[in-house]
Amino acid sequence: MKKRVLYIMFILLGVILVACSNDQNSLEESANEDAGMDTEESADMEMKMSDDGEYENQAESPQEDVVADEATNGSTPQVNRMIIYNANLTVEVKNYTNAMNELQKQVTDQGGYIVESNTYGGSEEDLSEGMIKVRIPQEKFQSFIQLIEQGSVKVVEKNVSGEDVTEQYVDLESRLKSKRVVEERLLSFMEQAEKTEDLLKISSDLAKVQEEIEQLTGKMNYLKNQSDLATVTIHMYENRVNIPSVNQEELNTWDKTKEQFMNSINFLLAAFSGLVVFFVGNLPSLILLGILGIIVYRIVRKRMKDEPKGNS
Repeated sequence: MKKRVLYIMFILLGVILVACSNDQNSLEESANEDAGMDTEESADMEMKMSDDGEYENQAESPQEDVVADEATNGSTPQVNRMIIYNANLTVEVKNYTNAMNELQKQVTDQGGYIVESNTYGGSEEDLSEGMIKVRIPQEKFQSFIQLIEQGSVKVVEKNVSGEDVTEQYVDLESRLKSKRVVEERLLSFMEQAEKTEDLLKISSDLAKVQEEIEQLTGKMNYLKNQSDLATVTIHMYENRVNIPSVNQEELNTWDKTKEQFMNSINFLLAAFSGLVVFFVGNLPSLILLGILGIIVYRIVRKRMKDEPKGNS
C-alpha cells in the first residue's frame, strides 16, 4: 500500500514539473513577442518623430560621434606645428635711402610683401629715418633677419617671438568637421520635410550652422596665414656725423687772424656801400649845394681880385 502511494506521488510530481516547464517556455515566448513589438513601436516612433520635424537630437549628435570615433581610433592625428613668428628690429645704416631700397628688393626676392612703410625727414634729400613692416614666408624668416643684420652698421635692438597655435587650429578643425556633418543632416531633413513649419525651422537652424562654419573657416584661414608668413618690423635710421659748433675761445691765432681780416673787409664794404647810398640818395640836394658853392666861390674870388686894384 505504501509503495502505491509513493508511486502515485512520484507521478504527480513529474506531472507538476512538466507543467511548470511548459508555463516557463510560454512566458519566455510571450516576453520575446512583447520585446519585438516594443522595438517595432520604438522604430515607428522614431520615424514618426522624424516625420513630425523633431530632428534636433539627431542633427546635433555628430559631435559626440566624432569624439567617440577619436577615442576609438586613438589620439588626435599628428600635424605639423603651426607657429606665428614676429620680429622687431631697430638698426643703424650708413645711407637710409640706399638701405631702404635694398630692403624692399630683398622682400620681393624672398617672396614676401610690404604691409606698411613710413619715412621721416625734412625733404627727399634729407631722409634719415623710417619704419617698414613686411610679411615673409616662414621658411625664409631666419635668413631674412640675417640679411638685415648684415646690411646694417649696428643692430640697436632685436626682439623675436613665436606663438604656437597648433592646438587652436586642431580644435577649430574638429569643430568644423562636426558642423559639416550637422549641415549635411539638416540638408537631408530639408529634403524629407513636407510641412512648411518644418521647412522654416530647418532653414533657420541650417543658416545658423552655416554661419558658424564660415566663422570657423575664417579663423582657420587667419591662423594658417599668420603661421605661413612671419611679420617683421624694421625701424631704420641713418648714421650721420654731427658737426660740433665752433667755440670762438678755442680758435687758434691763424683762425683769429682770418676772422679779423674778414671783419675788416666786411667793414670797408659796409662803409663803401653806405657812402654810395648816401651820395645817390642825396644827389639832388648835393647838386643844388654844389651850384650854390660855385656861385659863392666866384663872387668871393672876384671881390678878392678887385680889392688890390682899388688900393693901388
